[in-house]
Amino acid sequence: MSPAESRLRMRQEKGVTHVEFIDRNILDEGNIQQIGEEISAVIDAGDRPRLLISFANVDHLSSAALGTLITINTKVKAKGGDLRLADIDPQIYEVFVITKLNRLFQIHDTSEQALASFT
Repeated sequence: MSPAESRLRMRQEKGVTHVEFIDRNILDEGNIQQIGEEISAVIDAGDRPRLLISFANVDHLSSAALGTLITINTKVKAKGGDLRLADIDPQIYEVFVITKLNRLFQIHDTSEQALASFT
């Protein structure tokens, strides 16, 4: 069986792993699990991981995806790293506010602002 195609685009920028989603809708349980595994591999690969997750292409996000983000945040913190979220659609951001996840995550309007916050 061939490995599943990545659901993410990743690049290094100023010592930060910049993660972008390929899918506009992050709803499928299998894809969410795969995304979590891919990001976890990046976290596990380095000391003090610095991650920026951009939601620029995302229109819909399931509660399972939010759960995966919480797990990712916990793993990053456990390794003494930093996680920033950026480019979140206003309707999705509203879900972060309702669930009070906007207090858990450092959320920035743009990827550029989020990247600048690491320095």
